[in-house]
Amino acid sequence: MKCKSLDIWKRSSRTCSDIFVYFKECKEYGFKDQLTRSALSVPSNIAEGVEKISDKDTIRFLDIARGSIAEAQTQIYIGMRVGYIDSATGNEWINEYDEISKMVTSFIKSIRQEQ
Repeated sequence: MKCKSLDIWKRSSRTCSDIFVYFKECKEYGFKDQLTRSALSVPSNIAEGVEKISDKDTIRFLDIARGSIAEAQTQIYIGMRVGYIDSATGNEWINEYDEISKMVTSFIKSIRQEQ
C-alpha cells in the first residue's frame, strides 16, 4: 500500500480517527454518520488514487478527497454552531483539513507537471 508513506494520508487518517473517537457516544446518528462518512472518504480516496496506474485516475480520486474535505469542514462548522462540537476541537479539525487540502492540491499540481 503506497499511501502509508504519504503525509497527507497519515494526517487525514489521524483526523478521521479523531472524529470517530469524538463521536463514539454521540446519539445524533444522522449528523454523526454524515460527518464520519465524509471524514472517512478523505484518506480512502487518497489511498485509492495513489494506487491507480493512470495519472488521470489518481488526480480524479485526489480531487474527490478535496471535495470530501470541504464537506467535512462544512459539517464541522455546522456541528460547532449547533453545539455538537466544541469550538476548540472544531477549529483544530477545520485548520487541519485546510492544511491537508493544500497538500492534496500540491500533490495534484506535481502530478500534472510530470505529465
